Amino acid sequence: MKNVFILGGTGLLGYHTVRELLKREYKVSTVALPPMPAPELLPPEVECHLGDINEMTDEQILDILAGQDMFIYAAGADERMVPEIPATHFFYEANVLPTQRLARLARIAGVKKFVIYGSYFAHFAEEWPELNLKKQAYPRTRLLQEEIAFMEGEGQMDVMSLRLPYIFGTMPGRTPLWAMFLPQIQGKEIVPVLGGGTAMVTVQQVAEATIGALEYGRHGEHYAISDTNMKHKDFFQMIADELGQKETIVQVVPLEQMKPALAQYDEKTAAEGKEHGIHQAVTAEIQNRDAYIDPNDTMPLLKYNKADIRQAIVETIKRCLEDTKINM
Repeated sequence: MKNVFILGGTGLLGYHTVRELLKREYKVSTVALPPMPAPELLPPEVECHLGDINEMTDEQILDILAGQDMFIYAAGADERMVPEIPATHFFYEANVLPTQRLARLARIAGVKKFVIYGSYFAHFAEEWPELNLKKQAYPRTRLLQEEIAFMEGEGQMDVMSLRLPYIFGTMPGRTPLWAMFLPQIQGKEIVPVLGGGTAMVTVQQVAEATIGALEYGRHGEHYAISDTNMKHKDFFQMIADELGQKETIVQVVPLEQMKPALAQYDEKTAAEGKEHGIHQAVTAEIQNRDAYIDPNDTMPLLKYNKADIRQAIVETIKRCLEDTKINM
């Protein structure tokens, strides 16, 4: 039996990964931020410490990692955060420095496999150099997070990164992040979107791909995973349908029409002393393109299964609506 430590085992991705690890008879332990999202979220065989690992000493962490074979890094700040200027400093402290420290400690503790939950924005920063995404705080620091972790493991610990796209699924005690999309559509007769699309996976596929990386991944590799590629128009139409808004028109608009307003929003945000990890005007450029990933590039390597993305989207939106009603 292999021992796996997962940082963030009570989050959406961590929770489903824990379940899949247990199904495959791994022994699992985790450290996660309090409070527990739901009573008895994790089965008793999972050793769970509630606390902030960044506040623990090296000695405490080495004690937790003693005897662990594998480490899954399912924590950190994502691009939805809007920190104070400069955003690069925030994401460096939130994602890069903790990863470097924990990768180093994992190597010292004798861990042999280390998987990071990264972002597909790092993938497209490399694929689309003309957008200069490597100058944007979030993808810039995601790329650095990967590289530093690879260097920490060099020669002693295999380190891999999963570059994750849009993810759908639910768990007990947490409202899906997609609830933030509902106000953009609720009660609207016309919903403007840009003409691009995005890659999508389910939480179960992330869990399966994680174990695939642990079992088959190669050191220094980053795996951009995907199942289905979908236009933003189709995605928003699915949300409108679940809202019962059959008459809502999801209208594709030109980039030139939307970008100036988003550039003004960036200026307003800066005037307030804050900055997006990816500026909104740049996000518009991304959403006007097809941020698509071929699942055949990673599915055979990591051995994760095909999923029903549309059903996962429906279930996720239904859960958002249920939680919204409860909290009203």
